[in-house]
Amino acid sequence: MISRHRLARLVPVIVALLPVAANAALPAPGSPAYCVAVQEMLAGTKVEAGNTVFTDMTAFRKSKPSVQPLRIYQVVTYAGREPIMVSCKVKTAAHLRAVHGPTAAGQQRYCPDVTRRTQAEAVAALRQSGQAAAAGRAAAFVIDADEPYWTGRSFLEEFQLSYRSDDGAIHIRSPGLYQDYDSWITSLLPERLQGQSYCHLATTGYIEALATGAMAPGTTVSGAEDAPVTPR
Repeated sequence: MISRHRLARLVPVIVALLPVAANAALPAPGSPAYCVAVQEMLAGTKVEAGNTVFTDMTAFRKSKPSVQPLRIYQVVTYAGREPIMVSCKVKTAAHLRAVHGPTAAGQQRYCPDVTRRTQAEAVAALRQSGQAAAAGRAAAFVIDADEPYWTGRSFLEEFQLSYRSDDGAIHIRSPGLYQDYDSWITSLLPERLQGQSYCHLATTGYIEALATGAMAPGTTVSGAEDAPVTPR
């Protein structure tokens, strides 16, 4: 079937966590629970995942998630002391089903789906804090339907996490990488490259900051080795 898309210093936060309820708020960006929740959302899986949160982008760049046991990886990008983006490396639903059984995962989802949920959480938080106008602005943000990349090199390239289009609308990007495990090409790939699903994801706080004017659209981020992955 052809898809529609296509550990040096670290914080050794390796955990095996129970699935997060579908309607639960996303964990804090620096929490190892964050990419565990993203794994569950993207693959519809209840397989327990162990997650490592890196504070060294070089180590994150070299990492490859594994399916048995399910091991995933995370790094956070900061603007000063504020976490603005979380990058997750997880496994696809098809690979989880192939290894853990047909009920191990559900429908495959993609990075923009997580960003839409993050946007909804930001809107709700702004409304709850009495910032109705900012909530309205956040609700109007456009979540780009970014097609995932084929290669890790592309995933690590510089991009604008947000931008303002010619019509004045603020857009949020969530580029990723996806390898369709059900594709005929999988058998030709090294095992470490099979069934990978990566995402760069704007944080709730970043979306709120754009909506309130605390930050301006146009933030440039990347997976470069000197990326700011600790608070400064």
